[in-house]
Amino acid sequence: MVMSQFPRKVMALASRLWRFLLPSGRVAVPGLRLPRRVTGGRGSCVQGLSGSEVIGNPGAFKRSLIFSALSYLGFETYQLLSSAAVVHATAKVFRVEEILQQADYLYESGETEKLYQLLTLYKESEDAELLWRLARASRDVAQLSRTSEEEKKALVYEALEYAKRALEKNEASFAAHKWYAICISDVGDYEGIKAKIANAYVIKEHFEKAIELNPKDATSIHLMGVWCYTFAEMPWYQRRIANMLFAAPPSSTYEEALGYFQTAEQVDPNFYSKNLLLLGKTYLKLQNKKLAAFWLLKAKDYPAHTQEDKQVQAEATQLLTGFSGKN
Repeated sequence: MVMSQFPRKVMALASRLWRFLLPSGRVAVPGLRLPRRVTGGRGSCVQGLSGSEVIGNPGAFKRSLIFSALSYLGFETYQLLSSAAVVHATAKVFRVEEILQQADYLYESGETEKLYQLLTLYKESEDAELLWRLARASRDVAQLSRTSEEEKKALVYEALEYAKRALEKNEASFAAHKWYAICISDVGDYEGIKAKIANAYVIKEHFEKAIELNPKDATSIHLMGVWCYTFAEMPWYQRRIANMLFAAPPSSTYEEALGYFQTAEQVDPNFYSKNLLLLGKTYLKLQNKKLAAFWLLKAKDYPAHTQEDKQVQAEATQLLTGFSGKN
């Protein structure tokens, strides 16, 4: 709307300029009388001529006035362009904010496919906040039970590309680092154990960066705990492969994993059913059945809003039946 008004404004400026110029190119300044010539030198003073007559050096004087008028027109045009650009940019920001609000509402409502459909309309966006949400939405659709294996693989790689672009657009975005790490981990499932182990260093780096940028994001802290737990329980054959392929393969301990899970819970209590489950499982690994039972019960009783919550409840229930809850 603003840009459509621009040509009319420029034409209005042009008409204002042209009021000072006759079709013949003579200067028309009504009411102004210029003095007659006093001396005969070029460009000297003149007297007594009417304002409609060209004086002194007609060509030079006319060019000078036209140049000044055009300069004025150019300045006015620049101001219009600048103003239009600012308004257009502001409108664009408001539009992105509106899309993000819609996206967050759909995410909280569990409308996975609708969210993906909305955000893919803006997949060429250069906004990091929009792109990491699109990466998350692509991954969520990939994890739906009705998504075919072929579609799942395509969505996993698609999600990684969106996360990568989000990070390129804004390296200060903790969410971009977090989802880039998550998506790299997902891709590893299709690229073999060697790639998965090699990517582990990159994944850890981006989780740590996400925590550095936002120490209050419980999800990033939880995922760093998952990283530690995964390498603490790495099967012997994978560990052997890692030792053969890398001079210093990634490693961790259950104690390290426990520290991250506890911190995540302190930052945002009961934020995620799986954090409760992994607290229980980690205490089991550390032979502390009393605390394991405490956290597994919390995981079992966690309200099931998602399919993952239901899976957590089932696993927690199964683990609780395996021991008495006493040290």
